[in-house]
Amino acid sequence: MNDIAVNVNGRRRPLAGTAAHATALDWLRDSGLSGSKEGCAEGECGACAMLLATPTPDGGTAWTPVNACLVPAYALNGQEIVTAEGLGTTEALHPVQEKLAEAGGSQCGYCTPGFACSMAGEFYRSDRTPRAVAEHALRQVQGPSERQAQGPSDCEHDAEHGPNGFDLHALSGNLCRCTGYRPIRDAAYTLGSPEQDDPLQQRLAEPAPRAVPTDAEIDGARFVRPASLDDALRMLRDEPDALLVAGSTDWGVEVNIRGRRAPLVIAIEQLDELRALTVTDEAASGAEGYIEIGAALSLSEIEQRLDGAVPLLAQLFPQFASRLIRNRGTLGGNLGTGSPIGDTPPALLALGARLVLASAPGTGASGVVEREVDLAEYFTGYRQTVRRPDELIRAIRIPRPLAPVTSFQKIAKRRFDDISSVAIAFALDIEDGIVTAARIGLGGVAATPLRARATEDALIGRPWSIATVRAASEVLGGEGTPMSDHRASAGYRSLMLNTALLKQYSTTPRPRTESIESKEVPA
Repeated sequence: MNDIAVNVNGRRRPLAGTAAHATALDWLRDSGLSGSKEGCAEGECGACAMLLATPTPDGGTAWTPVNACLVPAYALNGQEIVTAEGLGTTEALHPVQEKLAEAGGSQCGYCTPGFACSMAGEFYRSDRTPRAVAEHALRQVQGPSERQAQGPSDCEHDAEHGPNGFDLHALSGNLCRCTGYRPIRDAAYTLGSPEQDDPLQQRLAEPAPRAVPTDAEIDGARFVRPASLDDALRMLRDEPDALLVAGSTDWGVEVNIRGRRAPLVIAIEQLDELRALTVTDEAASGAEGYIEIGAALSLSEIEQRLDGAVPLLAQLFPQFASRLIRNRGTLGGNLGTGSPIGDTPPALLALGARLVLASAPGTGASGVVEREVDLAEYFTGYRQTVRRPDELIRAIRIPRPLAPVTSFQKIAKRRFDDISSVAIAFALDIEDGIVTAARIGLGGVAATPLRARATEDALIGRPWSIATVRAASEVLGGEGTPMSDHRASAGYRSLMLNTALLKQYSTTPRPRTESIESKEVPA
């Protein structure tokens, strides 16, 4: 226990004696670092944001903002974090703090430390490029006709990016009641680039800390970070009631809001075996090609590594909670909870994904036992799945080639950082105006995420026309068993299903040979 510690703002701080269920936020504040605030205790306000040193593909480090209120304190053993206190001092403000002060971006100040940390994460992003520079580089490789079609360059017209390359979505998980956000945005858009002698900038060239195996037991509760997947699976085999935790964006809420406790928590988010992303080619492998995504990769890491290669997921990611949540949340966690309103299951169902479930062999044997399960057969009831207590999700496999026509529609009260009332994902193959294949994933309309198989059957083999779509829309409106709750009524959910396919049709390019009648746009 004496070896369990975290590097906080350049200083080693021991975790010994901390409760096994304690969050990083509680531990920090108990340690005298009260800059981080508790606003919501469920990852929605960002007042507790801190910077975590995470590895980059080139072996360096990135400063990644995360919600301290959700991260288990012991998950930080051996790790390196920076809080608002570590950014600057009253005598020498950090550039982010300085710009916030100049722009009047802080009033009551409660949210300011979290905003400063999220803003600092974007300030140090290695590929942040001033838009004027980026647009100039693009225009250098464009032909005259492309430049003319694009029109005059005016980077200030982009509502979500500043002229300095600052992505406003970096602040999407931070809430403020006082400023109206305009001064905060102004501060973000006036940030320059880090100076070369900036210690936090210099730190980026060095490797991020490796995961440290951890075993802490306090008052009968135990937190374990296994050294390998084999160790994790053996422990899961011997302790089937153990709780698996990756990003803790769901379990952290249970701990904070509902007072849940677990006798044994096994942290798996840093296991190398769960953090790979590979793409196999059909010609090279001699079998079906697929994209395999490690179950413990954060959604932000998946988004960066895929870089738009799966358009349906590229549409989904910006609508999934906030950047702070995506920096910790995982596909494995989103699927492991079995929630019927998770955002990723509908998209993965439409993509025809399969799950690789791993377990340990019987006592005395070594290795890993794996089985593949079609995601459409994975969910068996409300928060129930076919995954056995001794299994974990190792990876998600998406078959290739991908459907050429895809989209993700999320109906929620807020555009970003909200739970969906209904989520619909489409993956269609349309050849010569005929729907040759269709997969439609639904969320929020039944006890489980599900495929809209009746609607798929109503589309396959028929012309991609308004007549077909209208008929299939009536079928889609009757899929699932929607219920009424505080987010939406059953009738509203059915109506959203009914209109979703019409929206898909209106945004899908159609052959020029279509008749005038088939091109009719519904009211």
